[in-house]
Amino acid sequence: MGSSTKIRDFILGNVEEHPESIARFVMKEFGVSRQVISHHIRNLIKEGLLVAEGETRRRKYKLKPIAERIIPLAINSELQEHHVWMEYFADYFKQFKDNIISICNYGLTEMLNNAIDHSEGSNVVVCYNHFPNRIRLSVSDNGIGIFHKLTRALKLADEREAILELSKGKLTTDPETHTGEGIFFTTRMFDKFSILSGDLYFSHVSLHDWLIQDREDESDGTYIQMDIRIDSNRMVEEVFDEFSGEEYGYGFKRTHVPLLLAKYGHEKLVSRSQAKRVLARFDRFDEVLLDFEGVDFMGQAFADEIFRVYRQKHPETEIHWIRANPRIDTTIKTIINNASV
Repeated sequence: MGSSTKIRDFILGNVEEHPESIARFVMKEFGVSRQVISHHIRNLIKEGLLVAEGETRRRKYKLKPIAERIIPLAINSELQEHHVWMEYFADYFKQFKDNIISICNYGLTEMLNNAIDHSEGSNVVVCYNHFPNRIRLSVSDNGIGIFHKLTRALKLADEREAILELSKGKLTTDPETHTGEGIFFTTRMFDKFSILSGDLYFSHVSLHDWLIQDREDESDGTYIQMDIRIDSNRMVEEVFDEFSGEEYGYGFKRTHVPLLLAKYGHEKLVSRSQAKRVLARFDRFDEVLLDFEGVDFMGQAFADEIFRVYRQKHPETEIHWIRANPRIDTTIKTIINNASV
């Protein structure tokens, strides 16, 4: 792939995250002049792939959809997610690879089903956008909000705790008809998955980037957005197998918990109460993978509650950890070794 193609793809892949500073961002990545970047941006605009807005000094760039469709729907007993997919969106996906079709079908129908069954809203809007390098799907309802609904129904401490619980999976307010697996697996199928509800914004990018942000303004209902690159080779089956494959008896027995979501603001993970919040519902899984990415410190009491107290009370649940810094890794191993003496 030539350098020009790489620069064009990089612009298209990063312009949404850097709408005002994309030129500087590309210059830093490739070490080329602003004139070269401007040339590529002008060509992308001419080709109808980018749109420029605003005056020169405050100009913003954004992707222009190759195709889009917006479908508003009334939520009622007649609305069925698979009919919505077949009637309004299936034809748009005939041009894409089978794995992309499967992922988008799964994500759209699961999130639409959540809106129908759980939002307590009267309307939902489903959107499809085909950009030059990716597909974006969104589902937006006017209900009470997913974080508020979970916090209220499950008597959680606050809405941030609802996000932590969602990341574990097997979380539902209606266990008789839902498994609580939809968001867990959808989050891991798409390149980027985000939820905007109330005054919280939650996003997951690829396998490593989890984020919770407080917002100054509140939004009604729930807005879910899912992005996947058109050239992605990810398979629905691979995502399922990672957490519920043959090794686990084809049941959802393994979960992945990003501990970054257990932190509120700049607080450190130090107390037993914080650990107990993390440990909630671990007994529903055979194996738990704790992800320490983004966590720079772990207190002794927090670690002891998880790696000694809980493990001794629940030996049937294996707890593993990844991406811990050397200090955290040493703390965990010391606690485990001392507990076995």
